[in-house]
Amino acid sequence: MTTLGAGDLHLTSELVSALNSFLYDHDDSALEKVLDQVPKPVRMAVQQYLKDKCEPVMGAFTECGPVEVVRETVFFGGIDAELEEYLECAYTIGLGIRMSNERQHDGLVGWVIRLLNDEVSVPASAEPRTWAVPAGAKLARTWTSKQRAGDAGPVRNALQAAADATAMGRWVRIHTLLHSRYDIDFEGSGTSEFVVDVFDAPIPLSQRGE
Repeated sequence: MTTLGAGDLHLTSELVSALNSFLYDHDDSALEKVLDQVPKPVRMAVQQYLKDKCEPVMGAFTECGPVEVVRETVFFGGIDAELEEYLECAYTIGLGIRMSNERQHDGLVGWVIRLLNDEVSVPASAEPRTWAVPAGAKLARTWTSKQRAGDAGPVRNALQAAADATAMGRWVRIHTLLHSRYDIDFEGSGTSEFVVDVFDAPIPLSQRGE
């Protein structure tokens, strides 16, 4: 993107931190303070890069940097005790969870799970969502663990909501997030929640190789 000269190397950490924060919440106030201190060519290069390359992607960044996949595409054949234990372990250590149902070519329904290295925070007043609804998809309803469907715990309640919708032949996606208690400086303080999206669409056919 750009290079800082020897006389400006002391600004490196501050610039990286400000860029990470901007990519997370697109509030440019902190970034502008740093860019005011760097040479004009550096400022122009950063601004041009952000304009051309950095369209906001929901759930892709925290204020510390990009959210990374730590376990790619784990497949479970159904909602059972093994799947529940897997999610409980991931949830307990604070990994982000994204999972979706899919129909196999033999007609059976399974679940594809991706684990992320962190849960993304959302402000207190924001919609509880860090996984964007796909373009053209229509939501039938959304359940969150904040609604307390029962006393079994957030993992089991989320799986039950997903199982109920799956039994009706609906496409379902589940993800986790950290819902902050604050609207300002909201990163890292709040309640971890499950979000279950039920789409007005049939369970998609698996695209994975058989």
